[in-house]
Amino acid sequence: MHPAVSFGLTAFTSLFAIVDPFAALPVYLALTAHESHEHRRGTALRASVTALSVLLVFAISGQVLFQFFGISIGAFKIAGGLLLFSVAFDMMNAQVSTTKSTPEENADASSRDDVGLMPVGIPLLSGPGAIASSMVLSARAHTMAEKGALLVAIAAVGLVSWVVLRSATRIARVLGLTGMNIIARVMGLILAAVAAQFIIDGLIAAFPALSRHAA
Repeated sequence: MHPAVSFGLTAFTSLFAIVDPFAALPVYLALTAHESHEHRRGTALRASVTALSVLLVFAISGQVLFQFFGISIGAFKIAGGLLLFSVAFDMMNAQVSTTKSTPEENADASSRDDVGLMPVGIPLLSGPGAIASSMVLSARAHTMAEKGALLVAIAAVGLVSWVVLRSATRIARVLGLTGMNIIARVMGLILAAVAAQFIIDGLIAAFPALSRHAA
């Protein structure tokens, strides 16, 4: 398999696991319960476009932000991995991580006319974990082909998120709470593995001697 294709598939899997639109369904359905079908579809589109835009911006500007704040890629990978571990742990317990949404934010959102931008687009879909993942993946993309594959992967995640939110009522009826919890736990397990790899890569980047000892 071409390295760029392999990287793109890895990026899609990692980002989809952390964005996890299925985990956002209960909150999304609760916040849009009184909306018409057409309005709900528009909300799904705005939420997906918001998440897509946020992830693209941080994926493209990641290197600039690292340089501006004087952060090494190794340090950011370790920090990002620890953050993802926290999110993954909550997902494996079928809970919405507080890094994505808090009860206070949901209560505030219930009084908003449009919840597509906040809190569904940010931070439910594109929260700190998703942003950190897009930046770390951007740093791991060394060729133009891999950078392009990352952007395609982000676009694919945005598209799938839109499809899931657009079909939220149908999916919730078919899967039920148990089905969505099973998906959340599987995604949490995948995310935990991604987090472990981020930390390993970060340690190797910070301490190159580790890679020589491993070899």
